[in-house]
Amino acid sequence: MADHIKIRQAPGTWVVRAGGAIIGESSDALELTEGDYPPAIYFPRGDIAMTFLEPTDSSTRCPYKGQARYFTITSPGEELPDAAWSYEAPLDGILQIKDHLAFYTDRVTVEQL
Repeated sequence: MADHIKIRQAPGTWVVRAGGAIIGESSDALELTEGDYPPAIYFPRGDIAMTFLEPTDSSTRCPYKGQARYFTITSPGEELPDAAWSYEAPLDGILQIKDHLAFYTDRVTVEQL
């Protein structure tokens, strides 16, 4: 793992809301910190209502984490393009985030209960 990336168990229970609907809740979330970026909360895929998420054709590549795949979130009356991402085949050193999703907090609400 790159020295500037840290992954730990996120304390407590976390929720993600989109358009007023709770689309996920987890007490098994991970917190990833990378350099000076704000921490990102990664939710286990099994704790997310995947019926709200549709994979898109968008992707990015991080030299430290690998290829990210993006998802559009559809909630009541709202569509949020590329609001979530996942590293489905993360690079060595950050394998903990495999089968997890993170969310852009300017598009959805991610909060600790």
